[in-house]
Amino acid sequence: MDPIRNPYAPGAGQRPPELAGRDEQLTQFDIVLQRVAKGRPERSLILTGLRGVGKTVLLNALRGQAVRAGWGTGKFEARPDQALRRPIAAAAHVAVRELGHTQSDQVDHVLGVVKSFAQRETTPTAKLRDRWNPGIDAPAVPGRADSGDIEIDLVELLTDIGGLAADLGRGIGIFIDEMQDLRPEDVSALCAACHEISQSSLPVIVVGAGLPHLPAVLSASKSYSERLFRYARIDRLDRAAADAALSVPAGEEDAAFEPDALAEMYAVTGGYPYFIQAYGKEAWDLAPASPITADDIRVAVPRAESELAVGFFGSRYERATPAERDYLRAMAAVALVDADGDPVGAPKDSGEAEAYDPATTTELDAVLTSDVAKWLGKQPQSLSPARDALLKKGLVYSTERGRVAFTVPHFGRYLREHP
Repeated sequence: MDPIRNPYAPGAGQRPPELAGRDEQLTQFDIVLQRVAKGRPERSLILTGLRGVGKTVLLNALRGQAVRAGWGTGKFEARPDQALRRPIAAAAHVAVRELGHTQSDQVDHVLGVVKSFAQRETTPTAKLRDRWNPGIDAPAVPGRADSGDIEIDLVELLTDIGGLAADLGRGIGIFIDEMQDLRPEDVSALCAACHEISQSSLPVIVVGAGLPHLPAVLSASKSYSERLFRYARIDRLDRAAADAALSVPAGEEDAAFEPDALAEMYAVTGGYPYFIQAYGKEAWDLAPASPITADDIRVAVPRAESELAVGFFGSRYERATPAERDYLRAMAAVALVDADGDPVGAPKDSGEAEAYDPATTTELDAVLTSDVAKWLGKQPQSLSPARDALLKKGLVYSTERGRVAFTVPHFGRYLREHP
């Protein structure tokens, strides 16, 4: 097969050639855009899921829909070491420019508010060289969105840019990736601002994407967040969508997969979009001719797994300290359970792991922290620093009190297969 014509695109946030299995979310968001533009009440949207399921790809696709609808949009990726003020100011700046409002005096006023909001991150007495310049030519508007209280300022900022969009019968969309990394005070401010904006019926929505525990982060900040946002869990693709993700791009290049090859691909990828692209790329490059067969898939699997071991799994594992790696490996061990639901990875008195039959075991999505401690032969409290560090690094997340899970699919299998 010609590698130059290889249609598959395994990359972080890179849109695949066929965005399969996301029609429901795209259709629902199109309705949201039209309702908000007409002044109808609608909730902001939160996308959640593991890494590699295509949250960023879908977030970008939704933003593309908003742009095509004439909306002003801005996007940023949250970081735990950065406050909300600068990135959301930059996103608001882009959104106002995208609107293309014809009244320059109104636009300059709103841009001045954005500038005032952005520059309030530094103290009023700070030297000029220490003040952040957001690249806005309009003069700052004193007394608007510059109180220093992020919650008050954010409400005023979104109110003003929302009013500008309402003049045109359109809307403003702020798109936030890795939303779980926002600081607690910023999460609280964002929830409060969304609440205020929805009560004012202004055409502004926030679309966030993050790990599965993002709803819990929002709920811990504001109790009404459960009613403030509409949550969409982005998961692995079903068999039909996974087949389409492979077959449609191949068909556009006058190639095909045999039915057995598609079945083999679903078995090894589990339907996860990133893995589909990674394995599909290797299968295409190694297959001698079309149609691609199950044997071609089996030949490609080791090469794809070798690539994933370095770029997808290994890079994350390397971020962990030795103590954190012990914790990760213990999670992988106790995640395997037998038909009765008992951990088969629990240590015997001798300290050796029990033998198990892969045909009769399953892997749990989440494990008990007490089982992890038992495997390591330590008290759960002594492992809290390692667990908390892994949570902050985004390698694991807490599904509920006393349970943790990997944020990356197949990470447990990787750890068991790579001593």
